[in-house]
Amino acid sequence: MSADILLLGVLSLGGNAWLCFGIATLGNWLGGLTSYGIGWIGKWEWIEKWFKIKEEKLIRQKKYIDRYGVWLAFFTWLPFIGDLLAIALGFYKINPFISGLCMLIGRLIRFLVWTLLYLKFAERFVEFIT
Repeated sequence: MSADILLLGVLSLGGNAWLCFGIATLGNWLGGLTSYGIGWIGKWEWIEKWFKIKEEKLIRQKKYIDRYGVWLAFFTWLPFIGDLLAIALGFYKINPFISGLCMLIGRLIRFLVWTLLYLKFAERFVEFIT
């Protein structure tokens, strides 16, 4: 289930907006750090063996990761590609502190937008779903 839908659902059930915002941000960030950690412990041999991805393709991908570096961490909240970006950042050992901070900022902005939209349009939203 999407964290966005879960956040809006809890808010519509009467959850404290700022507590929900904080918990959603923290939980989602910890999930991103977990994906980063999985990438960090990954080995080239495992990827070649289990996913049948050749070393040449990994080297091409590394050039892309090196080009954008930690800035990709801002986008780890995106559906579908976010976890892949986090795993790639960890796999290629991109600065863990700055990557983690950028992940936190990106996810914080995501949930802040949803929380503010809910607070602004809460009455209409609750009427719509009931």
